[in-house]
Amino acid sequence: MGSLPLSPDTLPPDVETLSVEDVAKRLGVSSNRVRTLIRDHHLLAVSRGGQPAVPAVFFDDLGVVKHFYGLVEVLLDGGYTRDEALAWLFTVQEDLGLHPAAALHTHSAREVIRRAQAQAF
Repeated sequence: MGSLPLSPDTLPPDVETLSVEDVAKRLGVSSNRVRTLIRDHHLLAVSRGGQPAVPAVFFDDLGVVKHFYGLVEVLLDGGYTRDEALAWLFTVQEDLGLHPAAALHTHSAREVIRRAQAQAF
């Protein structure tokens, strides 16, 4: 099994993360499936303490938050690297008052996707 594509842990210190096993339990899938989601860039993860860690904000009570997969796809297709996409997701948008990953849990989710599309290069 190859290594997972993990970003450096540049997340704000207050960002809660979940282990691969915690994500697997939350989604009701195997740990191997979670690793595949990370490998295929459907989930983004950092290396925290030498272990894969997925930001908890990527999830809600139903699983992966609505629009997350599409937003990541827009960013990656638009030329962002995995690390750049993760950084963008946690950069506060001043006019929204929160970062895009958190905005996916609000009525601003479509606005965040629109901004990602507009920034494609």
